[in-house]
Amino acid sequence: MTATRVFVARLAGCSVFDPAGDRVGKVRDVLVVYRKDDPPLAVGLIVEIPGKRRVFVSMSRVTSIGSGQIITTGLINVRRFEQRGGEVRVIAELLGREVVFNNGSGEATVEDVSIEETKQGAWEIAQLFVRRPKASVSLFAKGATTFATWSDVREKTTVGQAQSAEQLIATYSDLKPADLANTMLDLPPERMHEVASELPDGRLADVLEEMPESEQVAILTRLGDARAADVLDHMQPDDAADLIAQLPEEHGEQLLDLMEPEEADDVRFLLTYAPDTAGGLMTTEPIIVSADATVAEGLALIRRHDLAPALGAAICVTLPPYEPPTGRFLGMVHFQRMLRYPPHERLGTLLDQGLDPVTADTSAAEVTRILASYDLVSVPVVDDNHRLVGVVTIDDVLDYLLPDDWRSHDGNDDVRRRAAARSELKTGSIPLPNGRRTGNGPN
Repeated sequence: MTATRVFVARLAGCSVFDPAGDRVGKVRDVLVVYRKDDPPLAVGLIVEIPGKRRVFVSMSRVTSIGSGQIITTGLINVRRFEQRGGEVRVIAELLGREVVFNNGSGEATVEDVSIEETKQGAWEIAQLFVRRPKASVSLFAKGATTFATWSDVREKTTVGQAQSAEQLIATYSDLKPADLANTMLDLPPERMHEVASELPDGRLADVLEEMPESEQVAILTRLGDARAADVLDHMQPDDAADLIAQLPEEHGEQLLDLMEPEEADDVRFLLTYAPDTAGGLMTTEPIIVSADATVAEGLALIRRHDLAPALGAAICVTLPPYEPPTGRFLGMVHFQRMLRYPPHERLGTLLDQGLDPVTADTSAAEVTRILASYDLVSVPVVDDNHRLVGVVTIDDVLDYLLPDDWRSHDGNDDVRRRAAARSELKTGSIPLPNGRRTGNGPN
């Protein structure tokens, strides 16, 4: 059954289907336009379709909204959405705004907006769900909430006052870092920086890792050095090294000095390697254990929820010490192999004897061929003394090979690009992306 009134925040992430029941995409926002005397008119949905392309779907194409899903006529223009003057995105721009009650009863902050279908079949903003300032000094107190119509309030327009991004962050709290990064990149620049400033350090670090380096630098430089160093502490060392390498050398050193010493040492270590080598691609945080560790202990280590899947696919076995650069590297044990043996089996007896590590100066092209030839998710990297210094994972290589704009690419690579990439891989002549990896990415 079609709903006649729905709250926009609840639409975020809802699936969009065509009349045949095939999934078209998922809702990312609702677009409205202001009117002089009437409430803003909801003109359409911003829908993310496969390829992470955001397109506009007119409300006239929507036939049903209900039960967490939206049905359309199936006729969707797949041209990339571009916001025009006078258009406002509800989740990205309207939630979090401060309003003033026209009756003089005070101010409030918009936490959600409902849209309602009129008798003429159009959709307009019906009510605002707002929260008044808290009346208690208690840290845990919250202001009272209430509903208001658009005519009950007016937007507060204090010059220089930043719009709160808390409600936007709460609405998108369940998004994966890559999806949140794409959402933020679609925001106006000032709004993007407001959202970044209010994200927790760990969440912002995850999001930055999914952004192009130019946007990473722009956001980091707006945070202030102390906050920027805290965010860098939460990033993977290889991603932090790539980001710091984009900054002026003096600024990069200032941030390294403000970071936690252990994290800064890892980043400095990675910056010593050429960007087109295994040392320049690797991460310094693989799982490392002794030969006496058991299968049960190994499985416990890879269960960590914060561990990247590529790093959890295999465990490195070395002599002490067990922090890079370790003692002598003995070998790797793959996750699937551990599953075939009893919990008490020692990992030293399960080493993959057919996998040779690469050295830190091995070319990126050679590392790519090794991963592809042997169907590997990661390959260990050792120094001249056969000490483990890190691992190169498949996502490190993909990030290196893909063009600079791959995060915003529509996924429609033509045959010529694929043929060129295969040719470059065979010859070992792989162009380097911008930044630390100088030159241009694959074309």
